[in-house]
Amino acid sequence: MNRAPGPFPAPVPPGPPPPPAAGLKGVVLPAVVGSVMVVAAAVLLALLPGKLSEARDFRAARPCEEIGGSAAENGDCLSTRPATVRSTEARPQGKGYARWVTLDPGGGAPPHRVRLRGERPVWEKLAPGVRVTVATWRGSAVWVEAGEERQDVAGRPGPGAIVRLAVGLALLIVGAVLLRASAWAHRRRATGAPAVRAAQITVPAAATAFAVGVAVAAAVLVENVLLALLAAAAGCAAAWTVSARLLRRPARGRART
Repeated sequence: MNRAPGPFPAPVPPGPPPPPAAGLKGVVLPAVVGSVMVVAAAVLLALLPGKLSEARDFRAARPCEEIGGSAAENGDCLSTRPATVRSTEARPQGKGYARWVTLDPGGGAPPHRVRLRGERPVWEKLAPGVRVTVATWRGSAVWVEAGEERQDVAGRPGPGAIVRLAVGLALLIVGAVLLRASAWAHRRRATGAPAVRAAQITVPAAATAFAVGVAVAAAVLVENVLLALLAAAAGCAAAWTVSARLLRRPARGRART
């Protein structure tokens, strides 16, 4: 005998719960990546003060000819001397090439090799027998001149330190954001919070990009680790304040309705 259907439909059995590893991955992965970034940034920033000080000393150096005497007599002055190109070599390195030139200073001095940064404007003109002028500072070559053109030597004081400062600040900011995102995801996972809204992803991402932009600009303009850190902290505070206000607006709107 068939039983008549009741007034309520049969309950639908709940689906299988999501695997716990899926939620845990969103917590552990940002924490690991963020920790690595913060440690790398700390190492970079700790090694930078000496390099930035060297860059400032180099920019303040005057040609030895203006002071009178040699670099040995005047310390950090810029010295120039003629040399003849003996050979050039472009070695594959990464996606580009490492460009080396062997120079003969003459006068019984042994030849030495320097690595040029990039391929213009001097590298294209170099060939065995070409006469060039080499500038040295603290005993190391800093640029090579051919005619009216000048090209820096790789490792010249200044640009590398500024790039490292900018990279260190960017790593520090992004790493800190990932650590905070990991803690936020862990809290939501523990309390069973609702699904993440799109604004909860896009607004922090835009704020992080703004803070990184402020930090990079500070690294280029200030060239001081402490001052750049303060500028980056101010940018992060401003970005966090604006993003927090933007994310609170939808919640207030729903509460009024």
